[in-house]
Amino acid sequence: METSKMPPITEENLQELLLTLPSEKNIDGTNSLYLYQGAWIPGFNLRGVDSFQRRFIAQDTDIIVASMPKSGTTWLKALAFSVAERHIYGPRESPLLSTSPHELVRFFETDLYSKDQPPDLEQLPPPRIFGCHSHYANLPESIRDSKCKVVYICRNPLDQIVSFFQFAHKFKLDDGTSLLSLDECYENICRGVQSQGPFWDNVLGYWKASLERPDKVLFLKYEELKEDIVLNLKKLAEFLGLPFTDKEEEEGVIEEISRLCSFDNLRNLEVNKNGVRPLSGAPNSAFFRKGEVGDWANYLSPSMAEKFFNIVEEKLAGSGLSFKTSQESA
Repeated sequence: METSKMPPITEENLQELLLTLPSEKNIDGTNSLYLYQGAWIPGFNLRGVDSFQRRFIAQDTDIIVASMPKSGTTWLKALAFSVAERHIYGPRESPLLSTSPHELVRFFETDLYSKDQPPDLEQLPPPRIFGCHSHYANLPESIRDSKCKVVYICRNPLDQIVSFFQFAHKFKLDDGTSLLSLDECYENICRGVQSQGPFWDNVLGYWKASLERPDKVLFLKYEELKEDIVLNLKKLAEFLGLPFTDKEEEEGVIEEISRLCSFDNLRNLEVNKNGVRPLSGAPNSAFFRKGEVGDWANYLSPSMAEKFFNIVEEKLAGSGLSFKTSQESA
């Protein structure tokens, strides 16, 4: 990534830059996706991506929650916040009870660095916790070179695209554009075209980093988190350097955090049932749909799944990373 050798992306030069980049239709039909630094980025988001890369300076105590969109991001934000801040807030007085996880753990590209004036993050108390969707190779050098922790969550890619498709439908603007059909979205992801895709490049960057630097990057699978939340909460806490004590385990702190951050509990909180996200206009409720494993089978045919997973298997060949195809164990 040679961002420093290129001029910053400004409102004045953005349109000129877009004319030079390969483009495709976005899932919501309202914005084009542009291939920038090997990733498909919505055009409106390019300035935020560029500003984040140039301006963010990581601290060794930072925690970065990374993912493809709609891969369990909201859930992981809640879990990471609860684990890291548990010595300040117990589950019964957690800010999560009255504040969206996306407000407590804000995104770099679509929130903090999306405005003309960059944020002042220096005064935030450690550990600072942030979210991002960028590929690992496109993270600022200060993140990759510092001792800060990166927690990545991935999800069965067919569940991810179905969830993203449904999410886009929940806040479609009446601006004359048409949403892509699910079949069109499927054909796109088979070519690697989706926000923050290609899927295989996004996951492989973090997967390889987790193998090379297990103290730096923790790679989690959404399905495994659903299957054994207690085991994975312990793994998360140990990775962050904040292991649960014997006393905490005896007092049921892990189970309390699990219940607080459960899909059903978060979905039914007033703050997550009403209101909209400030910048995107997305309803808070849109971030809590089903959260089910294998829901893709209600929307995509077995032959579509087989075709896509054959592509993914080829792209991931030799990496040691794989995804199950059956609905029961996806």
